[in-house]
Amino acid sequence: GLVDIGQILLAPFCDDDPLSESLDQICIEAFNFPAPLVELDDSNLVLELFHGPTSAFKDFGARFLAATLSRMNEGQREPLTVLTATSGDTGGAVAAACHDRPGLQVVVLYPEGRVSPRQEKQLTCWGGNVKAIRVRGDFDACQRLVKQAFADSELRSSVRLTSANSINIGRLLPQMVYYAHASLTHLRKHGEAPGFVIPTGNLGNAVACLWAREVGLPIREVVLATNANETITRYLESGRWEPQPTRSTLASAMDVGNPSNFERLEHLCGSWSKLRRRVRAIRVSDDEIRAQIQAGEEIWGRVWDPHTATAAAALDQLEPRDWIVVATAHPAKFELIVEPLIGHEVEIPATLAQLLDRPDHFEEMEPSLDALRERLTG
Repeated sequence: GLVDIGQILLAPFCDDDPLSESLDQICIEAFNFPAPLVELDDSNLVLELFHGPTSAFKDFGARFLAATLSRMNEGQREPLTVLTATSGDTGGAVAAACHDRPGLQVVVLYPEGRVSPRQEKQLTCWGGNVKAIRVRGDFDACQRLVKQAFADSELRSSVRLTSANSINIGRLLPQMVYYAHASLTHLRKHGEAPGFVIPTGNLGNAVACLWAREVGLPIREVVLATNANETITRYLESGRWEPQPTRSTLASAMDVGNPSNFERLEHLCGSWSKLRRRVRAIRVSDDEIRAQIQAGEEIWGRVWDPHTATAAAALDQLEPRDWIVVATAHPAKFELIVEPLIGHEVEIPATLAQLLDRPDHFEEMEPSLDALRERLTG
């Protein structure tokens, strides 16, 4: 299962570390919900990563990191502040994972008007040790503020900071676990290594899959499905890394014009030509996303969220082989997009429904380091 694979796969990364003795229990706490592999047809499957507390794939990494950070901070007089930028799902998963954990304070920056109402509710419903800040800017502005805060030596001398974005390797490593579990399950059942089609924004999920392949897991190929924010697609075509201003799309959690995990991709592969041999990228328009959501029930018997619909649209452009579509979020998180396209309501998972009735707690802020510094030290 996920727990057993996590304990084995992640052990070398905790070698000679105080956390090694706690790794088994951390995995038990983090991976306590399923990631089923469901058949779509004779050759294609979907990896459902939305069965955690906030109905998104970020629950895996966030819960592992929260369990890790709380143990690392035991015995410290000052709390550890977890500073996180989110384009939708990361912040909700981190808030849920860290809420009421002793020794942790959480500050989540999210872009005004760029997350769905239910995603925003998952950010603002906590209070207590979780501070949600609505930033008057896009996700790239939020991510830039986090990086600026970490580079500010004066701020870091007064506030103990860490991050739960994928710039923190403790958030990213555990995402290898579901790729390991899915690829091994597929190999055992079908006798060959699968390819993965991954909805792609900040490139963290892609890096986790490539890392899993790098350590020897049976992964044939990695295909990145991008929306109109196609910086990685253009790079693979031209060899030029040219970050673009963020463009708003239906797949809002993937609206990232300057993906921070590109550095890891580049380091892993070493050159443009080597990266092109390991990864493909396919751009998908909003019209194609809409078409996939509308046709999902008829073709696949599935209701897709916009991000998984992006991967399903990319699948249409691939040669027939064994592919696994990575389903990163439950469609009920994007009801304002999905329900008008399918003509009926999407059933809300019980864990999400519980959060919708809670009161909101959030602040608003201009995208400046001074404003952030004031909220971190005030």
